Amino acid sequence: MGLRPLSGSTKGKDERGVGYVKRNAIAGHEFISWAALEGHLDWWMREIADQRVHGTTGEMPLVRFRRDEATALAPLDGRPPFGQLRELVRRVQADCAIAVDGNSYSVPWRLIGESVQVTVCGGQVRVSHAGEEVAVHAETAGRRQRIVDPTHFHGVAGAARPVSVVVPPVTAPPPPALLRPLAEYEQAAGGGW
Repeated sequence: MGLRPLSGSTKGKDERGVGYVKRNAIAGHEFISWAALEGHLDWWMREIADQRVHGTTGEMPLVRFRRDEATALAPLDGRPPFGQLRELVRRVQADCAIAVDGNSYSVPWRLIGESVQVTVCGGQVRVSHAGEEVAVHAETAGRRQRIVDPTHFHGVAGAARPVSVVVPPVTAPPPPALLRPLAEYEQAAGGGW
């Protein structure tokens, strides 16, 4: 005969805590919204659950927390409570760059058309190809910024010297000589239609 799967009532102390909340905080109540339920639970934890004498420890949870845990907690000083890391895959475009969050970051020109792995963490954009780190940039705020490392263009013909481009001023094209008022065409054709 095989083992019976464990049910919520036989899993021990972890599951009993859920049952305690269901039976004591929620049972018999109706809530008009999720916010109302959350507000009730906040009140219940503060005024009921944290003030009772716990069956296992023989102490009020709030007293035990203040004595044993609160002094060990350190302020975060504005830092997020977890490491924020994003891993992305990008294709290197013809301009030797990848796009991340609306900004453009350069990579070595030899990788044009290749897929690269991008890690955004700790204010840096790190780019790897075939397990080797090929570019590191400071993450930029805003959008439509182009961050370029000039070394990514070494070996490209003309990349070492500045390129000057002369752009002629934009002017409206002259009207074509064949465009005339329709009346002239009517007269040339022998009168009105």
